[in-house]
Amino acid sequence: MAENSPSMKSPDARTSMGRAPTPRSDFRPSPLWRHMLGDELRRLRRERGETLGETANTAGISPQYLSEMERGVKDPSSEMIDAVAGALGVTLIDLASAVAENLAATRAAAAARVSCRAAFALAA
Repeated sequence: MAENSPSMKSPDARTSMGRAPTPRSDFRPSPLWRHMLGDELRRLRRERGETLGETANTAGISPQYLSEMERGVKDPSSEMIDAVAGALGVTLIDLASAVAENLAATRAAAAARVSCRAAFALAA
């Protein structure tokens, strides 16, 4: 067996070679960017009082594709996101900033829930 094979390395090296870490019980993964993007696109479209078809037509995409974007099924290119943002009257940077702010708020709320559980555990 070669000296540099994974089986010959230290146990610490083997653990870092492709094995997923053991999940913590308090770990909650962040929402996916495409889901947060879809929520923001839907919010903006409804705020404007537009149907999927109207917004999609203005953006030059199919209503089905816009629906998949809003549901977080598609991981659209920046060009597609920009086209929909323009159809909704916002810039790509405005849209990305709103999604980032929503993601940060979601993470902060999750961290607060974890802190609250920890405080209850200490009080018990």
